[in-house]
Amino acid sequence: MKKLFASLIMVFMLTALFVAMPAKAEQRIEKGKYKSLYAADWHSGSVICAENETEHLPIASMCKIMTLVLCFEAVDSGNLNLDEEIQVSETASGMGGSQVFLEAGASYKASDLIESICIASANDSCVAMAERLAGGEEPFVRKMNEKAASLGMDDTVFVNCTGLPESGQYSCAKDVSVMLSELMRHEDYFRYSKIWMDKITHPKGRETEMANTNKMIRSYNGCDAGKTGFTNEAGYCLAASAMRGNMRIVCVVIGAQDSKTRFETVKQTFDYSFANYTNKVIIDGDTPFEERCAVKGGKQSSIAVRAERSSYVFCSRNDSDEIFYEAEFKKVSAPVKEGDVVGTVTVYKNNVQADKINLLANESVKKCSYLDSLHDLAENWNF
Repeated sequence: MKKLFASLIMVFMLTALFVAMPAKAEQRIEKGKYKSLYAADWHSGSVICAENETEHLPIASMCKIMTLVLCFEAVDSGNLNLDEEIQVSETASGMGGSQVFLEAGASYKASDLIESICIASANDSCVAMAERLAGGEEPFVRKMNEKAASLGMDDTVFVNCTGLPESGQYSCAKDVSVMLSELMRHEDYFRYSKIWMDKITHPKGRETEMANTNKMIRSYNGCDAGKTGFTNEAGYCLAASAMRGNMRIVCVVIGAQDSKTRFETVKQTFDYSFANYTNKVIIDGDTPFEERCAVKGGKQSSIAVRAERSSYVFCSRNDSDEIFYEAEFKKVSAPVKEGDVVGTVTVYKNNVQADKINLLANESVKKCSYLDSLHDLAENWNF
């Protein structure tokens, strides 16, 4: 009887131990608690996981990602100065939902309005920026849709710049990933995306405290970008990005059942991605190639070259794929300016093209003059 009792105790302990063992990483991404999920490597666009990723869904305030894309495009093109004072209209100040309570008729710096969109999801600031950049929300929304089309966001239609519920507006997890990826190409964005708490000071001295709605920038190592969203129609949404080493992951969740679920789902996806994948740097855009490009008729016969950008190959951590690259140079004649395109380099993974990049001249070369030719002739003459 004692032996039987001891055996039962042992079976119970082993069962409890088995139940307590952690599941595999991919099993920890709980399904069914959200409507759509999409995660990809930012550099290559390689998909890590996807579920209902093109389903047309409301995305609430995540549509402000596109509003920010147009704001930072205007900054980069010189059409908007971050120190510029922008006057707020009655329409903008009267927006409902999340806001920073801008004063009608008052002026605010563009940088303050953009910051309030990034961290406080301010609807009033969105409309103020739309009016400044396009003359009104309606023409600004047309620009949003034009930009979406240029990015290949075929499953997205914007009707407003705030994400407030409105008939005919929708997107999908994959398209949200595309526009967040585009936003992160603007370096100025990161001046605001990593701020946890701040305040906006109104012209009359009143202050509005702001806290970042993306809690992951404080709680998850490497998370430095993202946008939340919530309406009763859309549910709880989150687009976020985290970077560790050479790898940046973009993850989007739409329609989670509660706020905790959206953050936990993205965290689990990040954990799985960083544990199982890596980005191998095949070509460093800052390092000149060992191979040189021949130059005809120049004061020197060859020049150093570099890749236009770095090249990464996204792969599993236990991947044994064969990765190599081949450089091909044009027939180049002097003069050559630093930065001129002089060839291409193609990266292959298992003999399949994975990337193709322009090769640029890393130095300038002047054309060889008649006197230079005589000098070279004299130096090489055999007496």
